[in-house]
Amino acid sequence: MHKDWHKIAAEMSVLLKEVRTGAPETLKGFSQMAAGSLKNGALDTRTKELIALAIGVTVRCDPCIAFHAKAARAAGATREEVMETVATAIYMGAGPAYMYAAQAVEAFDQFADVKPAGE
Repeated sequence: MHKDWHKIAAEMSVLLKEVRTGAPETLKGFSQMAAGSLKNGALDTRTKELIALAIGVTVRCDPCIAFHAKAARAAGATREEVMETVATAIYMGAGPAYMYAAQAVEAFDQFADVKPAGE
């Protein structure tokens, strides 16, 4: 085992409590947003937790992975669903970089008329 995900979740919960105490109105709004977004609707909570897990992977957020892996399991996700979820996250982690790379080249090209510093 490389990382202790139970420990990561527990330690982060303590740190997050400190932020909730220091910024209660903001975090009240965040909690309402989380509850509203995870409620069963066209997508069930299990699916939404798998999406959140994939996002945690693509943005490389250990606490996000810990919290959403735990929540996905609690919502009834299977290991097979998690494997398909992370496979999609792997694909999307690379795809968006490709898309942004093209935009970076375009932006660079559009600044062709900008003279280098010192000229």
